[in-house]
Amino acid sequence: MVTVLLLAGAGYGQQAPLLWWSKQIALEAGCEVIAPNWIVDDAAGETPVAFVETEIATALGDRLPDLVVAKSFGCFALPWAVRNGVRGVWLTPVLTHDDVAAALAAAADGNVAIGGSDDPMWRPERVPGTAASLQTVAGADHSLHVTGDWRRSQRLQADVFETVAAAVQALGR
Repeated sequence: MVTVLLLAGAGYGQQAPLLWWSKQIALEAGCEVIAPNWIVDDAAGETPVAFVETEIATALGDRLPDLVVAKSFGCFALPWAVRNGVRGVWLTPVLTHDDVAAALAAAADGNVAIGGSDDPMWRPERVPGTAASLQTVAGADHSLHVTGDWRRSQRLQADVFETVAAAVQALGR
């Protein structure tokens, strides 16, 4: 069975739109979805890559997922994913963090990173030469939301869900 690992942000949980719909997309495609729950405390914030990698090991054991869909803090899984050759859809990765930026710069084709033009943590210039697809959502913030325009936000997020759906569909090929 195809497995999708869904990783939350620090303040953006599995019930929030980007992750909730991503989970539905994977489930409707017949995938197993593994979605660990975590609380990001001060210790996790101090060593985010180690924290996320420990949580992944606890959730997966020795298995590797076929795809990761991660939001913000969950994107601290990028170094692990690149080391293990696991593709991902990386929603608003924290590109101000050196480990995340270096991993995305080294990411292979088949990875997609999406950030908002109004998100100070979306710094695509920090990942020159990456083979990953980088998509900037015009006018969107760190939640891929356009302040004051819920209709535009909804349309833009629907485009993000199409990207997730395409990544999930590619697993069956």
